Amino acid sequence: MEKYAVSSDGQKIHYKESGNGNTAIILIHGWLGNSEWWTDQQKYFAPHYRIIQIDLAGHGKSDSSRKDWSSSRYADDIKAVTDAIDSQEIILVGHSMSGAYVLEASLKIPNVKALVLIDTLKDLDESFTEEQVEEILSMYRSDFKNAVENILPQYLFAEQTPAVVKERLQYEFLQNEPEKAINVLQPLYKTDFRGIAEQVQIPVIAINSDASPTNLESNRKYLKDYDYITITGVGHYPMLEKPEEFNIILDGVLKKLI
Repeated sequence: MEKYAVSSDGQKIHYKESGNGNTAIILIHGWLGNSEWWTDQQKYFAPHYRIIQIDLAGHGKSDSSRKDWSSSRYADDIKAVTDAIDSQEIILVGHSMSGAYVLEASLKIPNVKALVLIDTLKDLDESFTEEQVEEILSMYRSDFKNAVENILPQYLFAEQTPAVVKERLQYEFLQNEPEKAINVLQPLYKTDFRGIAEQVQIPVIAINSDASPTNLESNRKYLKDYDYITITGVGHYPMLEKPEEFNIILDGVLKKLI
């Protein structure tokens, strides 16, 4: 069932609700993504859990007229949906940039019992200078199409990433205006999430691609209860690239957390 919640600044946040169960699993996409990225997970987990698929503001069917793009606003998007569904036991699943936002959202939502991070925040000590951030953003500003088709694939895809997944994601990315794409991404680089991570008291488990290493020691400096599992032979989108294997891994993580 498709529904809308209203975020703190009046943006309508689209979400889909399905399944049954005492625990609500809230699935949140990464940059330029949408709720449809989780279709395989919805089919797999709906018989056992209440499944919520969110479109953050600026994405999918949610409003895009936000003026203040910030990590706090994204966290409020998530909170608006959790308030609307009124579940007593919630697990937030955040992919890519949303891994950072579920950390912040969990501090605003008492009923969140655990977090699952998907190929994100692999080293909380990693940081970017203002010059590095501007270099990244200017790449999108100067030639967005070229960045999507020729530069991003080096960082987002593995050799084994199915061609159909690459084509789908590049097509979806290019439906966005460059300036909007930049606006919705900037909060990720403008927020130091280490201070937020230090406040998180609930368990956090990551499912990370082997395309780049995870710094366990670094992350445990900030997250009191952090662990991760590696899924091999995928790029940045394991739920799309190897959905069957990913679902089995996520199933085990959820059973451990609940």
